[in-house]
Amino acid sequence: MEISDQTTCLDPYFASFEESLSSKNYKLATLENYRYLLRRFGRLLEAEGIAPSALTPDLAVGLGRRLPTTPKSQIKVPNLARLFVAHLIEIGVATRSPLTPAQAERHELLGDFETYLLRQRGLSPRSVYHVLRFADRFLDHRFGDNMLDLPALTARDVVAFMEYLLTRKRPFRDKTPATHLRSFFQYLFARGLTATNLSLCVPRVHKPWGARLPRYLSPDEVEAVVASVRTNPRRGARDYAMLLLMARLGLRAPEVMAIQLDDIDWRVGELLVRGKGQRHDRLPIPTDVGEAISQYLRAERTSTITRTLFVTHRAPNRPFKDSQVINFILKEAFARTGVKPPTPYVGSHVLRHSLATNMVRAGASLEEIGDLLRHRSRATTMIYAKLDTEGLRSIAQPWPVAEVAR
Repeated sequence: MEISDQTTCLDPYFASFEESLSSKNYKLATLENYRYLLRRFGRLLEAEGIAPSALTPDLAVGLGRRLPTTPKSQIKVPNLARLFVAHLIEIGVATRSPLTPAQAERHELLGDFETYLLRQRGLSPRSVYHVLRFADRFLDHRFGDNMLDLPALTARDVVAFMEYLLTRKRPFRDKTPATHLRSFFQYLFARGLTATNLSLCVPRVHKPWGARLPRYLSPDEVEAVVASVRTNPRRGARDYAMLLLMARLGLRAPEVMAIQLDDIDWRVGELLVRGKGQRHDRLPIPTDVGEAISQYLRAERTSTITRTLFVTHRAPNRPFKDSQVINFILKEAFARTGVKPPTPYVGSHVLRHSLATNMVRAGASLEEIGDLLRHRSRATTMIYAKLDTEGLRSIAQPWPVAEVAR
């Protein structure tokens, strides 16, 4: 018997663990690799004298990092160890680590803040996630693992955290951190947890409205980029359908990620779009978009655990955590086609901007563009008027020339 086949203290739990993963579409080859790695992990536990019942997620991750893996291995042992411990906790073999007083206090505060954002502010779950993330990062920066002392917060603490964010290797390019932090400090002041409204101390990000023109691709470049993703043998149908929704309907990346199977009315040919601010709109589905979605459903989508339309290719085929996957798909497409991105940062909004810009140059009115892009304010659509070269030329006044003295 090979060493890798010798039983360990973890073997009694393999059957239930693999059964739970099989129901989530994990492949047999993946489960065999998991069993091999977990047996190595089990031998490490036996060498350290640690029983399975004593495992915690943090302890499992720390031990998993001690096991060497090949550079090309796609299975990360610490992540697998954390997943296995979660299963042990679920079946009652291991127990969750109790929260420290400081952790419990922060958990209670952020839980109440989440309720405030959902019920009083009416934010979407995606926005709530990002606001909570910045609030937690601020608390960690200011208090670390210690108990919270919210009345002691000052404007200096706020500015110090903003400076910390801006001095990182990859600073934020927009006003997102400032906006989210203001929401947190407004909540603290409304609850009476701070004596002053510290949201007024958050520095404003200088971003002049309309100072930069939308970056866009020509119609031929859009078609080349979108078509190139279809050649991927594993996820080409999914990637093509996602990009086509943005190229034809101008959907934002989070809106594509939020589409549910029940949002598609095949009989009427309409799509329910879950937009910003919990606004829902119905848009007609172009023929090529409908065919792309249908092909994806028939050929690639195998998930049985979610009603979300677009899911990960790997098991357990769950919804994406965020829309960064679309940026990655676009980056690959630009490299494959040789099309030069309009900006160094490849963002999914380039397809939305390209649709609006090409509509303007084809003679569409700003009202039509605003309706398609579902802008709440017509002022938002006005930025595309700067790209209507012919229209601007028709209203341009002659250059003033001083009369030459005779």
